[in-house]
Amino acid sequence: MNGLVTSKANFGTAPVFLTAISTILGAVMFLRFGYAVGSVGFVGTLVIILIGHLVTIPTAMAIAEIATNQKVEGGGEYYIISRSFGINIGASIGVALYMSQAISVAFYIIAFAEAFDPVIAYLSDEYGFFITDKRLISIPALLALAALMLTKGANIGMKALYIVVATLFISLLFFFLGSTEYNQYLTSSPLNLYVENGDGFFIVFAIIFPAFTGMTAGVGLSGDLKDPKKSIPWGTVSATLIGMIIYVFIAYKLAISASPEELVSNQLVMSMISIWGPIIPIGLAAATISSALGSIMVAPRTLQALAGDDIFPSEKINSLLSKESEKNNEPVNATLITIGIAIFFISLGNINT
Repeated sequence: MNGLVTSKANFGTAPVFLTAISTILGAVMFLRFGYAVGSVGFVGTLVIILIGHLVTIPTAMAIAEIATNQKVEGGGEYYIISRSFGINIGASIGVALYMSQAISVAFYIIAFAEAFDPVIAYLSDEYGFFITDKRLISIPALLALAALMLTKGANIGMKALYIVVATLFISLLFFFLGSTEYNQYLTSSPLNLYVENGDGFFIVFAIIFPAFTGMTAGVGLSGDLKDPKKSIPWGTVSATLIGMIIYVFIAYKLAISASPEELVSNQLVMSMISIWGPIIPIGLAAATISSALGSIMVAPRTLQALAGDDIFPSEKINSLLSKESEKNNEPVNATLITIGIAIFFISLGNINT
């Protein structure tokens, strides 16, 4: 076997936490969480949060236990799975894991383009300039992100992550500080209200649950961590628990601030509640671009680790995919493959497709 690449960027615990929390508090939170509260009510949403974390908290604890009991090298989740269950099982899961990470880059970039709706409306109203295809935003954004990663590497990506996560938390602060007139006209507790004939509990659960699974995002940086045994447990578990608490408060704030009909019909209802509406699309852009940054750093490292274990049938393919750039030790070929997959899914033009 070639063995896994061991070069490191010597990250600490913060990058693991920031990558995980920015993925947890991402596009689903901004675009679909109001829909969840409006469809099943605050109590139903609270049940979704609790059931979801009955899955994710034990998973985070299991990752923490494995990370402290064995040496974790490059490849993150794939490395942990393959060293726990063997290369054959690890590789079969690892390939699917890599594809999910690569495709998620496209999803985050598509959601990033959704944040430009207010800008598109403004350009249309003020200047008659119409943008009818959001791929004109999403594809250039992906290419810019790819150029940043290929030329500057994970270090500059992590510096950018600090900025966008700070923007994300500022947008949440503005949301929690905001208020509406909705409460003044209530005759019953808003916590028990939801739309009639809305989507059922399990449909809403299926749409919302993937947001909670973002806690594993930071594990993919394992090969670039100074002390994985410390950083992975602390970063993963803290992001999982903090994310759960924030989601509970967001659900409560939504329930007392807008009617169920508004929550379901307006995917940017958080803008209506925030003390400064435009901060929510900015926060959405920050959340999705930070999630895309995390995925575009993690996915190539998973593919690189797979190739390092010689799981592909050709030695040339394994050598090509495990190759690093001389300048900053980035998995350059694996990154290019990831970008290609992301461009394909963005080019489909519709996130529902």
